[in-house]
Amino acid sequence: MTASTLTQQLAEFAIDTPASRLSTELRALARNASIDTVGCALAALSEPVVRIVNKSVADATTGLTASVWGLGRKVGVADAAFLNAVSSHALDFDDNIPTMRGHPSTTMLPTVLAVGEALGASGADVLDAFILGLELAGKLGLAFGPAHYTRGWHPTSSVGIFGATAAAARLLGLSSAQMTHAWGLAASQTAGLIANFGTMAKPFHAGHAARCAVQAALLVRDGFAANSAIFDDKPRSVIATYRGEDALPLEQLIPKLGAPWEIEEPGLFVKLWPCCYCSHRPISGLLQLMRQHAIKPEEVQEIAIGFPPGTDAGLVKQLPITGLGGKFSIGYTAAALVLDGVVNLDTFTDDMFTRPLVQTLMDKVRPYPIEDGKRWSSTVGYNDVTIVTARGSFAMRVDETPGSPKLPLPAAQIDAKFLDCASASLPADHAASALKLLRSLADLHDCRPLLDCLRHDNAVLREQATDQK
Repeated sequence: MTASTLTQQLAEFAIDTPASRLSTELRALARNASIDTVGCALAALSEPVVRIVNKSVADATTGLTASVWGLGRKVGVADAAFLNAVSSHALDFDDNIPTMRGHPSTTMLPTVLAVGEALGASGADVLDAFILGLELAGKLGLAFGPAHYTRGWHPTSSVGIFGATAAAARLLGLSSAQMTHAWGLAASQTAGLIANFGTMAKPFHAGHAARCAVQAALLVRDGFAANSAIFDDKPRSVIATYRGEDALPLEQLIPKLGAPWEIEEPGLFVKLWPCCYCSHRPISGLLQLMRQHAIKPEEVQEIAIGFPPGTDAGLVKQLPITGLGGKFSIGYTAAALVLDGVVNLDTFTDDMFTRPLVQTLMDKVRPYPIEDGKRWSSTVGYNDVTIVTARGSFAMRVDETPGSPKLPLPAAQIDAKFLDCASASLPADHAASALKLLRSLADLHDCRPLLDCLRHDNAVLREQATDQK
């Protein structure tokens, strides 16, 4: 690359990387992420946050329009990205990546499917834009640094917006020079606070990033201009403004673009349980201990869970007051698991949260810090888990959990998660058709048949989501 600025070098990578560099294997990983993310969205259509945001957006019949998954609606393309991203993240069931310290697919997939549908792009082009957006988000996450997260920013939005903007710009055919301006405009919309975890604002973060990404790319396509060197190491650049003290210099990261690809290394961490990923290793360990030692809930005297630095950063609800808040509480999640033997979508309803037995068990959960010289992320690291009973203490260290790149889910389990999630909004035969199209996305000459299938008109959900009373 011969560009004079770091921002221009990133832009050339986003726009000019040839499709020939994106292998069948990379597209297969992106396809799996698409299946998982769409499923998470379809499972969330009756959630209050989804119903509320759908009320805020009017149907559209002219201009660039795209589908609202599962609701039989078409809206403006930026609004479609917004609504589908909110749905994708509403249950906190979507994937993570440690370099970004956030949820990449929930911002980027709604973006590329909305823009791809509006343009009639091929499935391969949609997947390629996703791969490149993810690549940039992961590398920029390292340039912002882990302390960006620990200082209180939510990188799903604050970093994800840049990957999503790149993905939208590539599909829209922007030049690399235009790409730099789109990032400049996106930078002025960088937002998302960890303080809002456990509230409706968390999935709004993802929707905000997706909508702003599409809007930035469209405005720049029509001549809008912004700071075209927003990532360069200058006073008041976006990285200088937001980065933590442990950030890596961007000039060291640019040569590593695509070497390796983020979607391969570190790879995406898929969720088996719909709650903060900081709880997933503890959940896995508790399940193993309960099963191996036939521990009954009434036996449990204490549940001790050790967290190395950084691995509990998302668990912001020490004393949750709702089921939604319980997604970000190790006390509630561990107590519910021990009581019920499972963690699923029903776990985080208010009715389940307020049960007296689970409240009693929460008092027996003791999280504690583990001294460790390394800063870990919620997806990379380990946890120590101990269950104390009258007949003894049972303990283990948990390094990996199913769905992580080292323990990837087989295709059958990916499909099963999708079909289970999709059953909340689609008839079984329709869900099966959507899954078939998602599985063949790389081979679709036009992605619109997939979106037509996902725009199934569930009259009950549509009425709930658009009821103006």
